[in-house]
Amino acid sequence: MKKSIIHTDEAPAAVGPYSQAVRTGNLLFTAGQVALDPATGKLVEGDVTAQAEQVMKNLAAVLAAGGSSFANVVKTTVFLADINDYAAVNGVYGRFFTENPPARSAFQVSKLPLGALVEIEMIAVTE
Repeated sequence: MKKSIIHTDEAPAAVGPYSQAVRTGNLLFTAGQVALDPATGKLVEGDVTAQAEQVMKNLAAVLAAGGSSFANVVKTTVFLADINDYAAVNGVYGRFFTENPPARSAFQVSKLPLGALVEIEMIAVTE
């Protein structure tokens, strides 16, 4: 199968040698997104809730650019700088997956890029 690189200006540009997402066949694999504001390239101010909101907005843009949406996400991985933020992130996350949520893993890591509090990656089926 051929792979296609997905890029949109509606989400932050990659800050390293990776793509925002890669599509192969009818599967879309997103890179992990942290709470960067696409306009400034800077981490948004605020707590983990504000960061989770921005992460989900970034992922919505990447999914759309790749021909998918939250309705077609089959798996997510949530990385937390502090597992005590699980409930707060879950509250934001749940607003984007109100029906038939995807499979998910969530765990604490020692550090995230740029001092972020949360990072999320997704796998989706394309439309």
